[in-house]
Amino acid sequence: MKKIDKERVLLAVAAPVLALVAAFVITALVLLATGKEPFGAFGTMFDYGFKSDSQVEIINKATTYYIAGIAVAVGFRMNLFNIGVEGQYRLGAFFAAAVGGAVTLPGFLQVPLIIVVAMIVGAMWAGIAGLLKTSRGVSEVIATIMLNSIATYIVGYLLKDGRLGHLDKAQTSVSTTPLPSSGHLFNFDMGEDIGQIYGFVVLAVVIGIGYWFVLGRTRFGFDLRSVGMSESAATASGVSVKRMVITSMLISGGLAGLTGMPLLLNDAHAYGSDLFPAGIGFTGISVALLGRNNPVGVALAALLWGFLERGSGRLEFDGYDKEIVGVMQGVIVLSVVIAYEVVRRYGLKRQQQKVGEELAAQARTKKEVTA
Repeated sequence: MKKIDKERVLLAVAAPVLALVAAFVITALVLLATGKEPFGAFGTMFDYGFKSDSQVEIINKATTYYIAGIAVAVGFRMNLFNIGVEGQYRLGAFFAAAVGGAVTLPGFLQVPLIIVVAMIVGAMWAGIAGLLKTSRGVSEVIATIMLNSIATYIVGYLLKDGRLGHLDKAQTSVSTTPLPSSGHLFNFDMGEDIGQIYGFVVLAVVIGIGYWFVLGRTRFGFDLRSVGMSESAATASGVSVKRMVITSMLISGGLAGLTGMPLLLNDAHAYGSDLFPAGIGFTGISVALLGRNNPVGVALAALLWGFLERGSGRLEFDGYDKEIVGVMQGVIVLSVVIAYEVVRRYGLKRQQQKVGEELAAQARTKKEVTA
């Protein structure tokens, strides 16, 4: 049985814990600077966040953030920065809703059809950035940022009354044709006053297991990680870097396309600009960073993000600025980057010390034998 390296586990946990502690301390200082009492704000967030209905809301939010985080993490594992999850998520959700609203099939076909459309659209949109990178050397960061803007305009153009959108009866909002009942996914009913947990959370767990298995237990995952660590070494061992870049972008984009599915299949049942919030793709980046691209870590980070957002809704009623949670989220991301670097350097120093001690011990033993 493989022995667990306790020091390595401790270092892995230390970075996110340090980041969270730093974020809370800095946020407390910001609150004090604005004349607010910090412990009252934190107490309000914790009290409200741990209510039963809040927990349901947090899980539903976290389901969406988790999928976005895993989509980003796939790119991160091979040093690809897929900043375009936002655009891939919006396009995937929009076309999946349009196709799902245009056809009526039995439930066992309707739901998979919608999911597959979302994945294909997201993958194709991310694939453009992959092709530009491998064929023209265009940075995936620049390409995906531009693609985010283009995706927003495409959805805005098509989501008009008379195109793929329909004006509601009150003539106040435009959305795609509502999905038929066969396109609705099941929910877990937690009680009348508590709410329902999205059934898509089951698929999110499956996605996390698949991510762990493919990247950690298959040859493809090994090749992907080896490209991320050293392209030259991967090329020398026979791995096609270009093929891996395109494949990774397609997988990342396909997962990003799924980001809007919990909302579409479990709640909204149609796509409307006011139904699908902006910024989920960027939240996925923060969640992947905080979770260190680990499926369990990403899940915990997604729950934390959902908790912070849920708690912020209550702060306004107690006289606090709602934006303070945005400050905290930004500080968390910044703290994560700094904390990981501090922990990485400490870990490297400890390894060097261990190697030095072992070499010194070997030298002493050899000297004693010679004497």
